[in-house]
Amino acid sequence: MKIIVTGGLGFLGSEISKKLSELGHEVETLSRTNSVNEKNQIKHHQVDLSQKIDDTRIFEGVDCIFHTAAKAGIDGKYNDFYAANFFATKNLLEVAKTSGVKFFIYTSSPSVVFSGNAIKDGKEDMPYISSRISPYSYTKSIAEKNVLSSNSETFASVALRPHLIWGENDPHLLPKVICRHRSGKLKIIGDGLNQVDLTHVDNVVHAHILALNCLITGKPIGGHAYFISQNEPVQLWSWLNFIFTELDLHPVKEKISLKKAYSIGLAAELLWKIFPMKSDLPMTRFVACQLAHDHWFSSDAAKRDLGYEPILSMKEALDKTMPWLKSL
Repeated sequence: MKIIVTGGLGFLGSEISKKLSELGHEVETLSRTNSVNEKNQIKHHQVDLSQKIDDTRIFEGVDCIFHTAAKAGIDGKYNDFYAANFFATKNLLEVAKTSGVKFFIYTSSPSVVFSGNAIKDGKEDMPYISSRISPYSYTKSIAEKNVLSSNSETFASVALRPHLIWGENDPHLLPKVICRHRSGKLKIIGDGLNQVDLTHVDNVVHAHILALNCLITGKPIGGHAYFISQNEPVQLWSWLNFIFTELDLHPVKEKISLKKAYSIGLAAELLWKIFPMKSDLPMTRFVACQLAHDHWFSSDAAKRDLGYEPILSMKEALDKTMPWLKSL
């Protein structure tokens, strides 16, 4: 089967590409970056999906697209998120359908149902985010809606919502938290007892492969979204402090209230909007809520329809990742 993986040079995309190649599929990657995936000998195409795709020869004979490319982050202009997340997905869907692609697997995010409230055992029937408090979350939500509404008898589209992907070579989640802690800028928000589900990249890749196999065998998963989780919520701050201790860093003890962090986030968002700065926002309202609230999701639907179960437990995942963290 010929498969294109967008964002194929990124953290998740490269792991999916590698696994698909190992399984014998003909894999090509696509992103805005002009680079060569020399390690896996996978052909790469430089394409800006936010622009009209004039050269559609890349998609000739393609059976499936894994769309992992996205603009993530907690700050930035809404229009940039809209172009990278919604418009790029819209363009890709159009060229996929006109090129005869059969299957479309979209990497979404649980943040598409962000409401500012705690989420425990979240299910897929939760309503989509209704505000633009997080440009990333909002644009991913409208992109997901477009993906799912594109499903038809000849074009099967599905969305996977992996929660907080982490693991070796992760350029974002844990390295950024550790860096912030080393600089003395990390504080516990709220009471520090909130539970969160973080999903190791191996489990996320596994879920994507299962979705492909379901589509190939004709299982009726098209038009549906699925939460993908580790199925082992952890007490976030205790878990982070365990990692810090393993890295010979002192545990985080200082706390600030959610109300204060939320107010700081609002002030920072307004200030950065009026006076754009090169440095990242120190806090946002979205991040304040995420760091203080419970947010973990049920993968029962993924288990029922995809046959998904984590292939790595939380302990196994941390044991696998810790040597890499120590090497940074």
